[in-house]
Amino acid sequence: MGRRLYIASEEEILAGRVTDVYFARTKEILEKSGKADVKAYAEIHAYSFPRGYNWAIAAGIGEIAVLLEGKGIDVYAVEEGELFRVYEPVMAIDGRYIEYGIYESSLLGILRHATSIATKAARLKMAANGKTLLFFGIRSIHPAIAPMADVYALIGGCDAVSNILGAELAGVKPIGTMPHALILIFGSQQEAWKAFNNIMPPDVPRITLCDTLSDERFEALMAAETLGERLYGVRFDTPGSRRGDMRKIVEEARWALDLAGYKHVKIFVSGGLDEEQVQELADIADGFGVGTSIAFPPSIDLAMDLVEVNGKPFSKKGKLPGRKQVYRCRKLHDTITPFNSELEKCPICGEKVEPLLKPLIKNGKIVRSMMKPLETRERVLKRLEQLTSVEEFHKEPLFHIP
Repeated sequence: MGRRLYIASEEEILAGRVTDVYFARTKEILEKSGKADVKAYAEIHAYSFPRGYNWAIAAGIGEIAVLLEGKGIDVYAVEEGELFRVYEPVMAIDGRYIEYGIYESSLLGILRHATSIATKAARLKMAANGKTLLFFGIRSIHPAIAPMADVYALIGGCDAVSNILGAELAGVKPIGTMPHALILIFGSQQEAWKAFNNIMPPDVPRITLCDTLSDERFEALMAAETLGERLYGVRFDTPGSRRGDMRKIVEEARWALDLAGYKHVKIFVSGGLDEEQVQELADIADGFGVGTSIAFPPSIDLAMDLVEVNGKPFSKKGKLPGRKQVYRCRKLHDTITPFNSELEKCPICGEKVEPLLKPLIKNGKIVRSMMKPLETRERVLKRLEQLTSVEEFHKEPLFHIP
Protein backbone atom coordinates (compact mmCIF):
# COMPACT_ATOMS: atom_id res chain seq x y z
CA MET A 1 0.00 0.00 0.00
CA GLY A 2 1.35 3.44 -0.93
CA ARG A 3 1.71 6.41 1.33
CA ARG A 4 -1.68 7.61 2.53
CA LEU A 5 -0.73 10.79 4.41
CA TYR A 6 1.25 13.60 2.81
CA ILE A 7 4.03 13.62 5.39
CA ALA A 8 7.77 13.05 5.38
CA SER A 9 9.24 10.43 7.66
CA GLU A 10 12.10 11.16 10.05
CA GLU A 11 14.34 8.97 7.90
CA GLU A 12 13.51 10.93 4.72
CA ILE A 13 14.24 14.24 6.41
CA LEU A 14 17.59 13.05 7.76
CA ALA A 15 18.48 11.63 4.33
CA GLY A 16 18.08 15.05 2.75
CA ARG A 17 15.04 14.13 0.65
CA VAL A 18 12.98 17.07 1.89
CA THR A 19 14.83 19.68 -0.12
CA ASP A 20 14.44 22.00 -3.07
CA VAL A 21 15.61 20.24 -6.19
CA TYR A 22 18.18 22.91 -7.04
CA PHE A 23 20.18 21.96 -3.94
CA ALA A 24 20.34 18.35 -5.14
CA ARG A 25 21.38 19.57 -8.59
CA THR A 26 24.03 21.85 -7.07
CA LYS A 27 25.52 18.92 -5.18
CA GLU A 28 25.67 16.85 -8.34
CA ILE A 29 27.29 19.68 -10.30
CA LEU A 30 29.93 20.30 -7.63
CA GLU A 31 30.79 16.62 -7.39
CA LYS A 32 31.13 16.23 -11.17
CA SER A 33 33.03 19.51 -11.59
CA GLY A 34 35.81 18.66 -9.17
CA LYS A 35 34.59 21.09 -6.53
CA ALA A 36 33.35 18.60 -3.96
CA ASP A 37 36.03 19.71 -1.49
CA VAL A 38 35.22 23.43 -1.60
CA LYS A 39 34.65 24.69 1.92
CA ALA A 40 32.10 27.35 2.69
CA TYR A 41 30.99 29.18 5.82
CA ALA A 42 27.27 29.89 6.03
CA GLU A 43 25.35 32.07 8.48
CA ILE A 44 21.65 31.97 9.34
CA HIS A 45 20.03 35.25 10.32
CA ALA A 46 17.03 37.50 9.67
CA TYR A 47 17.35 40.80 7.81
CA SER A 48 13.91 41.93 8.93
CA PHE A 49 11.18 41.02 11.42
CA PRO A 50 7.38 41.19 11.18
CA ARG A 51 5.88 44.62 11.79
CA GLY A 52 5.96 45.51 15.47
CA TYR A 53 8.65 42.95 16.32
CA ASN A 54 12.13 44.03 17.49
CA TRP A 55 13.31 40.70 18.92
CA ALA A 56 12.73 36.99 18.42
CA ILE A 57 13.33 33.74 20.34
CA ALA A 58 15.65 31.22 18.68
CA ALA A 59 14.14 27.73 18.63
CA GLY A 60 14.75 24.48 16.78
CA ILE A 61 18.47 24.37 17.63
CA GLY A 62 18.27 20.87 19.09
CA GLU A 63 16.49 19.49 16.03
CA ILE A 64 19.13 21.04 13.76
CA ALA A 65 21.81 19.26 15.79
CA VAL A 66 20.07 15.97 15.01
CA LEU A 67 19.67 16.93 11.34
CA LEU A 68 23.38 17.73 10.86
CA GLU A 69 24.91 15.17 13.21
CA GLY A 70 27.41 12.84 11.53
CA LYS A 71 28.35 15.28 8.77
CA GLY A 72 31.99 16.37 8.58
CA ILE A 73 31.20 19.95 9.57
CA ASP A 74 31.34 22.39 12.47
CA VAL A 75 28.22 24.20 13.63
CA TYR A 76 27.97 27.18 15.94
CA ALA A 77 24.67 28.37 17.36
CA VAL A 78 23.03 30.45 20.04
CA GLU A 79 21.41 28.57 22.89
CA GLU A 80 17.89 27.22 22.41
CA GLY A 81 15.47 29.86 23.68
CA GLU A 82 17.91 32.75 23.30
CA LEU A 83 16.68 36.20 22.34
CA PHE A 84 18.12 37.70 19.15
CA ARG A 85 17.74 40.74 16.89
CA VAL A 86 17.80 41.41 13.17
CA TYR A 87 21.15 40.93 11.41
CA GLU A 88 22.47 38.70 14.19
CA PRO A 89 23.56 35.21 13.12
CA VAL A 90 21.75 32.60 15.22
CA MET A 91 23.70 29.74 13.62
CA ALA A 92 26.76 29.24 11.43
CA ILE A 93 28.02 26.20 9.52
CA ASP A 94 31.62 25.56 8.51
CA GLY A 95 32.76 22.75 6.22
CA ARG A 96 32.48 21.28 2.74
CA TYR A 97 29.38 22.75 1.16
CA ILE A 98 28.26 19.42 -0.30
CA GLU A 99 28.05 18.05 3.26
CA TYR A 100 25.31 20.46 4.32
CA GLY A 101 23.97 22.42 1.34
CA ILE A 102 21.29 19.86 0.51
CA TYR A 103 19.82 20.32 4.02
CA GLU A 104 19.19 24.06 3.69
CA SER A 105 15.45 23.68 3.03
CA SER A 106 14.87 21.41 6.04
CA LEU A 107 17.22 23.40 8.25
CA LEU A 108 15.47 26.69 7.56
CA GLY A 109 12.05 25.06 7.77
CA ILE A 110 12.81 23.81 11.26
CA LEU A 111 14.40 27.03 12.49
CA ARG A 112 11.88 29.42 10.96
CA HIS A 113 8.77 27.57 12.08
CA ALA A 114 10.05 26.76 15.57
CA THR A 115 11.37 30.30 16.07
CA SER A 116 8.15 31.86 14.81
CA ILE A 117 6.00 29.78 17.18
CA ALA A 118 8.26 30.33 20.20
CA THR A 119 8.46 34.07 19.52
CA LYS A 120 4.70 34.44 19.21
CA ALA A 121 4.16 32.45 22.41
CA ALA A 122 6.68 34.68 24.18
CA ARG A 123 4.91 37.84 22.99
CA LEU A 124 1.57 36.46 24.20
CA LYS A 125 3.11 35.50 27.53
CA MET A 126 4.22 39.10 27.97
CA ALA A 127 0.76 40.33 26.95
CA ALA A 128 -0.82 38.04 29.57
CA ASN A 129 1.18 39.85 32.26
CA GLY A 130 1.74 36.81 34.45
CA LYS A 131 -1.63 35.15 33.88
CA THR A 132 -1.90 31.52 32.72
CA LEU A 133 -1.37 30.95 28.99
CA LEU A 134 -2.45 27.63 27.44
CA PHE A 135 -1.83 26.46 23.86
CA PHE A 136 -4.92 24.97 22.21
CA GLY A 137 -3.87 25.31 18.57
CA ILE A 138 -3.31 21.84 17.11
CA ARG A 139 -6.65 21.75 15.31
CA SER A 140 -5.38 24.51 13.02
CA ILE A 141 -2.33 22.61 11.72
CA HIS A 142 -1.53 19.22 10.20
CA PRO A 143 -1.35 16.53 12.90
CA ALA A 144 2.07 15.44 11.65
CA ILE A 145 3.60 18.65 13.03
CA ALA A 146 1.25 19.22 15.96
CA PRO A 147 3.71 17.89 18.59
CA MET A 148 6.37 20.25 17.24
CA ALA A 149 4.04 23.21 17.71
CA ASP A 150 3.27 22.11 21.27
CA VAL A 151 6.94 21.86 22.25
CA TYR A 152 7.89 25.26 20.84
CA ALA A 153 4.78 26.96 22.22
CA LEU A 154 5.80 25.63 25.64
CA ILE A 155 9.40 26.74 25.13
CA GLY A 156 8.19 30.21 24.19
CA GLY A 157 6.39 30.62 27.50
CA CYS A 158 3.02 28.84 27.37
CA ASP A 159 2.22 27.25 30.72
CA ALA A 160 0.72 24.08 29.25
CA VAL A 161 -0.52 22.43 26.04
CA SER A 162 -3.62 20.40 25.28
CA ASN A 163 -2.24 17.80 22.85
CA ILE A 164 -1.64 14.38 24.40
CA LEU A 165 1.39 13.46 22.25
CA GLY A 166 2.86 16.95 22.26
CA ALA A 167 2.70 17.12 26.03
CA GLU A 168 4.35 13.70 26.28
CA LEU A 169 7.27 14.79 24.08
CA ALA A 170 7.62 18.00 26.08
CA GLY A 171 7.65 16.09 29.36
CA VAL A 172 4.47 17.65 30.78
CA LYS A 173 0.85 16.67 31.36
CA PRO A 174 -1.77 17.76 28.82
CA ILE A 175 -4.24 20.36 30.05
CA GLY A 176 -7.81 20.87 28.84
CA THR A 177 -11.37 21.50 29.90
CA MET A 178 -14.33 20.17 27.90
CA PRO A 179 -15.76 20.68 24.39
CA HIS A 180 -19.19 22.02 23.52
CA ALA A 181 -19.93 18.54 22.15
CA LEU A 182 -19.98 17.08 25.67
CA ILE A 183 -22.68 19.50 26.76
CA LEU A 184 -24.73 19.08 23.59
CA ILE A 185 -24.68 15.29 23.84
CA PHE A 186 -25.90 15.42 27.44
CA GLY A 187 -28.47 18.04 26.44
CA SER A 188 -27.92 19.83 29.74
CA GLN A 189 -25.08 21.94 31.04
CA GLN A 190 -25.55 20.77 34.62
CA GLU A 191 -25.63 17.08 33.73
CA ALA A 192 -22.47 17.40 31.60
CA TRP A 193 -20.63 19.31 34.33
CA LYS A 194 -21.65 16.80 37.00
CA ALA A 195 -20.56 13.87 34.81
CA PHE A 196 -17.20 15.56 34.23
CA ASN A 197 -16.78 16.10 37.95
CA ASN A 198 -17.80 12.54 38.87
CA ILE A 199 -15.65 10.75 36.29
CA MET A 200 -12.46 12.77 35.86
CA PRO A 201 -9.63 12.01 38.33
CA PRO A 202 -9.01 14.48 41.19
CA ASP A 203 -5.89 16.00 39.58
CA VAL A 204 -7.93 17.33 36.63
CA PRO A 205 -9.06 20.90 37.45
CA ARG A 206 -12.83 21.34 37.37
CA ILE A 207 -13.10 24.02 34.70
CA THR A 208 -16.49 24.16 33.03
CA LEU A 209 -17.28 25.52 29.59
CA CYS A 210 -19.91 28.22 30.14
CA ASP A 211 -21.19 29.66 26.88
CA THR A 212 -22.95 26.80 25.10
CA LEU A 213 -26.66 27.47 25.42
CA SER A 214 -27.09 30.77 27.23
CA ASP A 215 -25.42 33.93 28.55
CA GLU A 216 -21.92 33.53 30.00
CA ARG A 217 -22.81 35.15 33.32
CA PHE A 218 -25.80 32.89 33.90
CA GLU A 219 -23.93 29.74 32.89
CA ALA A 220 -21.01 30.68 35.15
CA LEU A 221 -23.36 31.10 38.11
CA MET A 222 -25.12 27.87 37.19
CA ALA A 223 -21.79 26.02 37.17
CA ALA A 224 -20.81 27.50 40.53
CA GLU A 225 -24.14 26.49 42.05
CA THR A 226 -23.84 23.00 40.55
CA LEU A 227 -20.30 22.19 41.66
CA GLY A 228 -19.76 24.64 44.52
CA GLU A 229 -16.28 24.57 46.07
CA ARG A 230 -15.24 21.84 43.65
CA LEU A 231 -15.42 24.29 40.74
CA TYR A 232 -11.95 25.64 39.93
CA GLY A 233 -12.91 27.87 37.05
CA VAL A 234 -15.13 28.65 34.09
CA ARG A 235 -14.14 29.09 30.45
CA PHE A 236 -15.73 31.43 27.93
CA ASP A 237 -15.15 30.37 24.33
CA THR A 238 -17.83 32.40 22.57
CA PRO A 239 -17.23 32.55 18.77
CA GLY A 240 -16.10 35.93 17.49
CA SER A 241 -19.39 36.49 15.65
CA ARG A 242 -21.31 36.36 18.96
CA ARG A 243 -18.69 37.61 21.38
CA GLY A 244 -19.56 41.28 21.68
CA ASP A 245 -17.37 43.11 24.18
CA MET A 246 -15.49 40.29 25.92
CA ARG A 247 -14.10 42.59 28.58
CA LYS A 248 -17.60 43.61 29.64
CA ILE A 249 -18.70 39.97 29.60
CA VAL A 250 -15.82 38.96 31.90
CA GLU A 251 -16.39 41.94 34.19
CA GLU A 252 -20.09 41.10 34.45
CA ALA A 253 -19.42 37.42 35.21
CA ARG A 254 -16.71 38.28 37.75
CA TRP A 255 -19.04 40.67 39.56
CA ALA A 256 -21.88 38.15 39.64
CA LEU A 257 -19.66 35.30 40.88
CA ASP A 258 -18.09 37.45 43.61
CA LEU A 259 -21.47 38.80 44.70
CA ALA A 260 -22.83 35.27 45.04
CA GLY A 261 -19.86 34.18 47.16
CA TYR A 262 -17.85 32.37 44.46
CA LYS A 263 -14.68 34.48 44.54
CA HIS A 264 -12.60 31.30 44.28
CA VAL A 265 -13.87 30.58 40.76
CA LYS A 266 -11.39 31.65 38.10
CA ILE A 267 -12.31 32.90 34.64
CA PHE A 268 -10.50 31.65 31.53
CA VAL A 269 -11.04 33.07 28.04
CA SER A 270 -10.38 31.39 24.69
CA GLY A 271 -11.54 31.59 21.09
CA GLY A 272 -9.59 33.51 18.43
CA LEU A 273 -7.40 35.47 20.85
CA ASP A 274 -4.27 37.37 19.88
CA GLU A 275 -1.92 39.75 21.69
CA GLU A 276 -4.27 42.74 21.64
CA GLN A 277 -7.22 40.86 23.16
CA VAL A 278 -5.04 39.10 25.76
CA GLN A 279 -3.46 42.38 26.85
CA GLU A 280 -6.89 43.99 27.11
CA LEU A 281 -8.17 41.21 29.41
CA ALA A 282 -5.00 40.50 31.40
CA ASP A 283 -6.10 42.47 34.46
CA ILE A 284 -9.50 40.79 34.85
CA ALA A 285 -9.21 37.26 33.40
CA ASP A 286 -7.24 34.52 35.15
CA GLY A 287 -5.94 32.76 32.08
CA PHE A 288 -6.14 32.36 28.33
CA GLY A 289 -6.38 29.56 25.81
CA VAL A 290 -4.69 30.60 22.56
CA GLY A 291 -4.55 28.53 19.40
CA THR A 292 -4.31 29.76 15.83
CA SER A 293 -2.30 32.92 16.50
CA ILE A 294 0.51 30.77 17.95
CA ALA A 295 0.19 27.85 15.53
CA PHE A 296 0.11 30.27 12.54
CA PRO A 297 2.36 33.11 13.70
CA PRO A 298 3.99 35.86 11.63
CA SER A 299 7.12 34.33 10.09
CA ILE A 300 10.57 35.11 11.42
CA ASP A 301 12.24 34.99 8.01
CA LEU A 302 15.59 33.39 8.73
CA ALA A 303 17.81 32.89 5.69
CA MET A 304 21.08 31.06 5.11
CA ASP A 305 23.86 32.85 3.23
CA LEU A 306 27.44 31.95 2.36
CA VAL A 307 29.78 34.60 3.75
CA GLU A 308 33.12 32.86 3.19
CA VAL A 309 34.41 30.46 0.50
CA ASN A 310 37.67 28.54 0.91
CA GLY A 311 38.73 30.74 3.80
CA LYS A 312 38.13 34.10 2.09
CA PRO A 313 35.29 36.50 2.97
CA PHE A 314 32.84 36.37 0.06
CA SER A 315 29.10 36.94 -0.16
CA LYS A 316 26.36 38.00 -2.53
CA LYS A 317 25.31 41.64 -2.69
CA GLY A 318 23.33 42.92 0.25
CA LYS A 319 25.08 40.54 2.68
CA LEU A 320 28.06 41.29 4.88
CA PRO A 321 31.00 39.01 4.03
CA GLY A 322 33.10 37.24 6.63
CA ARG A 323 32.46 35.25 9.81
CA LYS A 324 30.69 37.09 12.61
CA GLN A 325 30.15 36.79 16.33
CA VAL A 326 27.53 38.42 18.57
CA TYR A 327 28.52 39.73 21.98
CA ARG A 328 25.96 40.65 24.65
CA CYS A 329 26.19 42.45 27.98
CA ARG A 330 23.78 42.07 30.90
CA LYS A 331 21.90 45.18 29.73
CA LEU A 332 21.04 43.34 26.49
CA HIS A 333 23.29 45.53 24.35
CA ASP A 334 24.38 43.43 21.37
CA THR A 335 27.48 43.95 19.26
CA ILE A 336 28.33 42.15 16.00
CA THR A 337 32.06 41.77 15.35
CA PRO A 338 34.34 39.63 13.17
CA PHE A 339 34.21 36.10 14.60
CA ASN A 340 37.60 35.99 16.36
CA SER A 341 37.63 39.55 17.73
CA GLU A 342 37.34 38.39 21.35
CA LEU A 343 35.53 41.50 22.54
CA GLU A 344 35.67 41.93 26.32
CA LYS A 345 33.59 45.04 27.06
CA CYS A 346 30.42 46.45 25.56
CA PRO A 347 31.22 49.43 23.30
CA ILE A 348 27.91 51.00 24.39
CA CYS A 349 28.07 50.80 28.20
CA GLY A 350 31.43 49.24 29.09
CA GLU A 351 29.90 46.18 30.76
CA LYS A 352 31.45 42.72 30.38
CA VAL A 353 30.19 40.81 27.35
CA GLU A 354 29.79 37.16 26.39
CA PRO A 355 29.64 35.56 22.92
CA LEU A 356 26.28 34.15 21.86
CA LEU A 357 27.47 31.81 19.08
CA LYS A 358 28.96 28.72 20.70
CA PRO A 359 29.96 25.28 19.36
CA LEU A 360 27.05 22.93 18.68
CA ILE A 361 28.74 20.36 16.42
CA LYS A 362 32.47 19.74 15.93
CA ASN A 363 33.50 17.53 13.03
CA GLY A 364 30.05 15.95 12.93
CA LYS A 365 29.76 15.27 16.66
CA ILE A 366 27.25 17.08 18.88
CA VAL A 367 29.25 18.77 21.65
CA ARG A 368 26.46 20.51 23.53
CA SER A 369 24.06 18.90 25.99
CA MET A 370 20.48 19.79 25.12
CA MET A 371 18.14 21.30 27.67
CA LYS A 372 14.67 19.87 28.21
CA PRO A 373 11.74 22.00 26.97
CA LEU A 374 10.79 23.16 30.47
CA GLU A 375 14.40 24.16 31.17
CA THR A 376 14.53 26.13 27.94
CA ARG A 377 11.22 27.75 28.85
CA GLU A 378 12.80 29.04 32.06
CA ARG A 379 15.57 30.65 29.98
CA VAL A 380 12.95 32.38 27.84
CA LEU A 381 10.99 33.64 30.85
CA LYS A 382 14.16 35.13 32.35
CA ARG A 383 14.88 36.92 29.06
CA LEU A 384 11.32 38.27 28.96
CA GLU A 385 11.74 39.54 32.49
CA GLN A 386 14.96 41.27 31.42
CA LEU A 387 13.15 42.89 28.50
CA THR A 388 10.73 44.58 30.87
CA SER A 389 13.52 45.82 33.15
CA VAL A 390 16.14 47.21 30.74
CA GLU A 391 16.08 51.01 30.62
CA GLU A 392 16.46 51.20 26.85
CA PHE A 393 16.12 48.34 24.42
CA HIS A 394 18.21 48.66 21.27
CA LYS A 395 16.20 47.32 18.35
CA GLU A 396 19.30 46.66 16.26
CA PRO A 397 22.79 45.50 17.23
CA LEU A 398 25.90 47.63 16.97
CA PHE A 399 28.35 46.64 14.23
CA HIS A 400 31.87 46.99 15.57
CA ILE A 401 35.34 46.12 14.26
CA PRO A 402 37.86 46.47 17.12
